[in-house]
Amino acid sequence: QVQLLESGGGLVQTGGSLRLSCAASGRTFSMGWFRQAPGKAREFVAAINWSGINTYYTDSVKGRFTISRDNAKNTVYLQMNSLKPEDTAAYYCAASREFFATTLHEYDYWGQGTQVTVSS
Repeated sequence: QVQLLESGGGLVQTGGSLRLSCAASGRTFSMGWFRQAPGKAREFVAAINWSGINTYYTDSVKGRFTISRDNAKNTVYLQMNSLKPEDTAAYYCAASREFFATTLHEYDYWGQGTQVTVSS
């Protein structure tokens, strides 16, 4: 069983930056970030494989967000720059036993979420 704990959310102005962290209690392979805005379905944001060599982003965050991981600390990060109001959502960390998971159904473990609010 893997437990995930996110941190780093908050309120930021348009154009600002935040860094989310997700600490995992057990060994993980692929890690990902998802987000869910009120009234909308949970959507994929970014994924990274165990080695950190492979990353994948949804088009709307490419060039602005960066996913990374520190396996010595069992932690994955999401650096979010140039934030926009449409990035406002609850952000969820997820872990998969797949080598490189890029879709929601491939993820087995989920954190509780951290709120990101971008004001205009």
